Amino acid sequence: MKSLPWFMLVSAWLVALVATLGALFIGEVMGQAPCELCWYQRIAMFPLAWILGVATFRDTTEYEWYALPLTLAGLAVATFHNLVYFGILPEAIHQCGAGPSCTDTSAMQLFGVVPIPLLSLLSFLTIIVLLVAVRRTTR
Repeated sequence: MKSLPWFMLVSAWLVALVATLGALFIGEVMGQAPCELCWYQRIAMFPLAWILGVATFRDTTEYEWYALPLTLAGLAVATFHNLVYFGILPEAIHQCGAGPSCTDTSAMQLFGVVPIPLLSLLSFLTIIVLLVAVRRTTR
C-alpha cells in the first residue's frame, strides 16, 4: 500500500479507536449508561477498532468486506439516533429500564455540551469517507 492510503487507513483506525475508548470512558469511568440506540452503535464501532487496527498493521485491504458493512450499519443507526435525538422523528424505541431515553439531553451530552449521538454520527461518517478514499486510491 502506498503512503497516502496507509495514512488514511491509520486515520480511520484512530477514529474508531478513539470512539471506542470514548464510549468505554463515558460508560465505565463517568458511569453513564448508554441508551438502546447507543448499544447498537457500539456493536458496529467496537469491532471496527480491531478490524482496522489489524488491517493497518498487516498493510492489507482485505478488511473491506468486514469494515464497510459495519460502518454503514453504524451510520444508519447513528443517523436514526440523531433524528430521534433532535426531535425530527418521534422516539420509537422504548427503553428497557437499564439506560436513559434516546432523547434525554442531559444524559446524551458529553460534559453537558456535545451531543453524543452527533459524535457517533461524525465518527461513522469520517470512517466511511476515509475507507472509500483508501479504496479509490488503491484500485
